[in-house]
Amino acid sequence: MAEKPTIRNKTTIATSRLFRIESLDIEFSNGELRNYERLARSSSGGAVLIVPMLDDETVLLIREYSAGVHRYELGLPKGKTDAGESFLEAANRELKEEVGFGARSLHHLSSFSIAPSYLEHMTEIVIAQDLYEEKLEGDEPEELEVIPWKLSRINELLATGECTEARSIAALFMALEYFKALPSD
Repeated sequence: MAEKPTIRNKTTIATSRLFRIESLDIEFSNGELRNYERLARSSSGGAVLIVPMLDDETVLLIREYSAGVHRYELGLPKGKTDAGESFLEAANRELKEEVGFGARSLHHLSSFSIAPSYLEHMTEIVIAQDLYEEKLEGDEPEELEVIPWKLSRINELLATGECTEARSIAALFMALEYFKALPSD
């Protein structure tokens, strides 16, 4: 494996409420110098995406407005990890805010990047089970619709065209494989 390049200089060139654009001067092990730009979160807490399982076969999806594509999307609940909060605590909090359930069992499934060449951001994927009703006030501008969906019907979900977010799709397929691999009772 090649030696990791060295960041010689890092400069913030723009900021918004949520993001910073950074300019990176990078030197590779062969002496080649390059400038890269990346999008970084203003807070470095990270993010979570939750696969809430109502029972062994049913995942709870949410329908939420997505400004990037200017439409409502079906997907998994997600959010940022606040300062001083573990990603598992953030997963349970976001679940309560967006879905109206807490989880007695949380399992870290994986970590995802979205565009690792341009985005300094990781999302922790968490399976939530043994749910109980509990609603926390969140930061959503409107009540989110919660949609139960059979995990085995992921292909039908994708065929609707309402679920297009890559993280949600990948997490659903990974959860399906995770549950298939568990020993039967």
